[in-house]
Amino acid sequence: MGEMDVIDLREYFDVIRKRIWIILLIAVVATITAGIISFFILEPIYETSTTMMVGNTKSQEQMIEYTDVLLSQKLVKTYGEIAKSRTVSKEVISNLKLDMSPEQLKGKVNVNLVGDTEIIMIKVQDTDPELAAKIANDLAGVFMKHVIQIMRVDNVQVIDKAEIPRRPIKPRPSLNMVIAGFVGLMTGLGIVFLLEYLDNTIKTPSDVEKYLELPIIGAIPEMDGKAEHA
Repeated sequence: MGEMDVIDLREYFDVIRKRIWIILLIAVVATITAGIISFFILEPIYETSTTMMVGNTKSQEQMIEYTDVLLSQKLVKTYGEIAKSRTVSKEVISNLKLDMSPEQLKGKVNVNLVGDTEIIMIKVQDTDPELAAKIANDLAGVFMKHVIQIMRVDNVQVIDKAEIPRRPIKPRPSLNMVIAGFVGLMTGLGIVFLLEYLDNTIKTPSDVEKYLELPIIGAIPEMDGKAEHA
């Protein structure tokens, strides 16, 4: 590292040290704001899930071939569309007497494949943990009935029923506050260096050499205004 690099680094540190209060203030305000929003404004969202196996029953003489498993895996998107279809949503809304549209219910549901298996997982998110579990379990039953009719499968089983979640999955106040604090620090640094860039006043003898490119011949010390004149 050359002498010029050392000088530049020292200048950067001096800029930060001179206005460190701005950086800390912005970081603290951002962290507190994120905490207030996370704890008091955002509604907690709960998630629960039920798992199901969908496929065709094989007799003892038949072997489950690898191609059958691949086909079942490729049908997951089809199963997902059936689970979130308007027909299924309307039936679930009617069964549970929900005050929401099929589109709103569809936004709460997500269907995924569990690993490289024939098991699908139906996830439901809602601000009410008990309602989330009710929707997931009723949706599984309605889905089971419709997928048998539509896909002509004869082996649809519920493996795990949805349980009432105890803790929300979001918001996550601690994570939000850490992220907000970091963003606040970066924002504070940006503002500090911007202020330094816009400040073209000369404050130290080194500034004379730096900005005016003139050598320092001498300096006049600051005199106390209360001192007696000779």
